[in-house]
Amino acid sequence: MEPDVQVSQLEQALLQQAGTLARELLQNAEAARRRIVDESAEKLRLAGEHEVLAAKVEAERLVRRQTQAAETRLAADLDRLRWALTESALSEVKAAFRQLEQDEARYLRVLEAWLAAAARALPPGDLVAEVRPEDERRLRPAWDEMLARVAPGRAVALATRGIPTDGGVRVRLASDLAQLDQTVEARYARLADELARVVMERLFASAPDLGTLVHG
Repeated sequence: MEPDVQVSQLEQALLQQAGTLARELLQNAEAARRRIVDESAEKLRLAGEHEVLAAKVEAERLVRRQTQAAETRLAADLDRLRWALTESALSEVKAAFRQLEQDEARYLRVLEAWLAAAARALPPGDLVAEVRPEDERRLRPAWDEMLARVAPGRAVALATRGIPTDGGVRVRLASDLAQLDQTVEARYARLADELARVVMERLFASAPDLGTLVHG
């Protein structure tokens, strides 16, 4: 074979190999490009989903924090309002009781009702009814008649209290084993919790019936 023919054939073989190699490189490059594009798109999608999820979590956290702060403020406001309304109602009760004291007939009826409630509530035995000195002077003249109505057949001694009080009566067994404190102060204390509950139920309603608080 002539040398120039051999050279030509070698050139053709080399060109074919180069073309094949070039096509393979192009195919590999295109595949790599597609893979890179796909991977980049997936990364962007995942990053976007992550950012959306992170934003959603942050928004939910912010809403929870704001809600908790609002609930805390509301609870504090309600506590202050409940306290103010309770104090206001108790002040009105005190004012109503002071007015009641000016009406001796009504006041004595209230003392009689409280004494009757204590006599019913306390166990059997002689009783001692302790009142203020001024109330003792009011009650003494009609004491026996009152006892016949509220505690028939039961011995109830009338005594004065050494502890200052705004009024009412404290009834105890003579043995000191039991007592029912119906003084104004004790009734205020028992009313406070119940009144606070009622105030919360009627925050925007009218004030409680003071008559029931005094006579109940």
